[in-house]
Amino acid sequence: MSHVLVPLAQGCEELEAITITDLLVRAGVTVTTCGLDSSPVRASRGTTIIPDTCIDNVLEQSFDLIVLPGGLPGSDHLRDNKQLQTLIKKQASSNKYVAAICAAPKALAAAGLLEGRTATSFPGVLAALDNDKITISDNAVEIDGNIVTSRSAGTAMEFALSLIELLEGKNKRDEIDKQLAR
Repeated sequence: MSHVLVPLAQGCEELEAITITDLLVRAGVTVTTCGLDSSPVRASRGTTIIPDTCIDNVLEQSFDLIVLPGGLPGSDHLRDNKQLQTLIKKQASSNKYVAAICAAPKALAAAGLLEGRTATSFPGVLAALDNDKITISDNAVEIDGNIVTSRSAGTAMEFALSLIELLEGKNKRDEIDKQLAR
């Protein structure tokens, strides 16, 4: 069974955080949410989310995927957190999946994980970075090796289903998609 880490920062986009977590759990994936500290997370629209743990407790654990929900200022907090930056660099260098949606790809860019890759984000987020080594895509979901990015809250279901397919296979993705009756 796959194990996924979903770091939650103050000001994250709750629709993305919950959609990602919910669909992965439906697929039988073990999901651990972690805050950047031990406080409950107040998301961008005011929802309070209580993470399973804090980042200090997951630094030495192994995950099949680390996925970053977007939102502002949550994505800035993910980008600026040294522990998270170390964690996602280690994950990527181990050739394991790292994913981000909406504004959160800026955290991947700050870690140097998007250089020489194709990625997508909320319109304008990656274009605003001073980095001509990222090929910017308008796709809903972009998979480039072990890096997965997505555009926005509106693409959260497609993003989560793509992550399920990468971790558990197309049959599991199709099974979960069918349960959603889309």
